[in-house]
Amino acid sequence: MPRRLVEEAERRGLDINDLVVEAVIGVLNLDPEDAVEARLELAEKYFGEAREFIAKGDAVQASEKLYKVAEECIKALAEKYGLSQLSIVKRRGRWDTWLLGQAARDLAKMLGEEKIIHAWTGAYDIHVWGFHEGKYRVEDAEAALPAIEWLLNFCKERLTRHPKQ
Repeated sequence: MPRRLVEEAERRGLDINDLVVEAVIGVLNLDPEDAVEARLELAEKYFGEAREFIAKGDAVQASEKLYKVAEECIKALAEKYGLSQLSIVKRRGRWDTWLLGQAARDLAKMLGEEKIIHAWTGAYDIHVWGFHEGKYRVEDAEAALPAIEWLLNFCKERLTRHPKQ
């Protein structure tokens, strides 16, 4: 990826990888089930990377990867259940954290699982204070692992065991 594009995306507060994933899903006009599978695969990859960064003592990168797990899980569930936020995402061409927060709350209500909100708020907390601000320690990122792992497992179970719900 050309450095200038990466720098401009960062200047605007955008993640270049997110933009690429959204663009590829859109250009390929992927079936929603395929998009959900791709997001789950990304979430699992990020979770493994988060564990590796924790083991290396890198709180900043562990925090970001844990946040990315939650982000991809919320997006996958939102796509599966056709949440209203998707129309805004399609119009704007990207997700924003406020849309993810709304989606997490809507999903918790729809699916009857308040832990979704807990996992999302924990992920957002470490995203801000662990990644952006660089204030959290490895043990702070590690403390977020159980809730985010729960969300990943919930997402996998909900999206694979109940394919038509």
